Amino acid sequence: MPLESAIEVSNLTKYYGDLCAVDHVNFEVKKGEIFGFLGPNGAGKTTTLRLLTGLTKPTSGSAKVAGHDIMAESIKVRECVGVVPEVSNIYDEMSAWDNLIFASQLYGVPNDQRAERANELLGLFGLYERRMNRVGTFSRGMKRRMTIAAALIHKPSILFLDEPTTGLDVQSSRMIRNLIKELNKSGSTVFLTTHYIEEADQLCQRVAIISQGRIVTVDSPEKLKVSVEKHQIIEVSFSQVEDLERRLTDLNYVNKITQVGDKFRLHVENTSEAIPLLVDFARENELKIMSINTLKPSLEDAFVEITGIAAEAMASEKEQAKKGGNLG
Repeated sequence: MPLESAIEVSNLTKYYGDLCAVDHVNFEVKKGEIFGFLGPNGAGKTTTLRLLTGLTKPTSGSAKVAGHDIMAESIKVRECVGVVPEVSNIYDEMSAWDNLIFASQLYGVPNDQRAERANELLGLFGLYERRMNRVGTFSRGMKRRMTIAAALIHKPSILFLDEPTTGLDVQSSRMIRNLIKELNKSGSTVFLTTHYIEEADQLCQRVAIISQGRIVTVDSPEKLKVSVEKHQIIEVSFSQVEDLERRLTDLNYVNKITQVGDKFRLHVENTSEAIPLLVDFARENELKIMSINTLKPSLEDAFVEITGIAAEAMASEKEQAKKGGNLG
């Protein structure tokens, strides 16, 4: 029996003047899945999220969220969704407790349920001990958890997360990802916009890749990886790394090479032909092979193949985001 739809999008389009930010987008999100919306900065991710949550109106096209039309039933849509924007919408001058009680009032949570719900979320998000402290004293990761807690106060069936881990340290990012997984296990549908490819791979059952306002593909991460398996990858490290990349590129069967830390990843036509050449290369250059492995293509490899956007460009966007760059 097919899963019901949580979100249905048909030819959704948004212009800002002459700029087409979202261009006739079509996709469907199933109930109970984590759906990733993956793309570089400025691709149209945040604009799509704003359209689906009633924060901006489409130029044309239509969409249903939790069965409600985003134009004709925008109030019903807002009642069914929780939205976690990229920029925090909680109040620094208020305590964690007061923020959640205020959010419960905004969302119309019955008065006799507000305290219980706030306590439940503060416990779930590891913030109960700090509930009476001003949010302004919280770390960035704690503020992010607070923002998600506030979005969940009315028990929405669909949670929209816009770049939830951008700018966070490794530990905070891991905690947020684990919370997303737990929320999904408890039945929440999660719509996640991100430009962190590895994050989408870890979390999402399916992803849509958007580039320049258009959907390029929609599929599971594993199927996208399989689609580029014609590219075989060898990861090798030698006893030294200086001045090797150019010489490795000249080897037969090597189409592309990237350096990852002290290792080299060679995209080759045939691993069985290329590996003996690497052994000969090491011997001729008086090098030791420290490690050698064959790898399956990653979601990043699939993303690069599908969009033509270089992995290096995505990496630079991650750094820009950490420094507070704009995300689209």
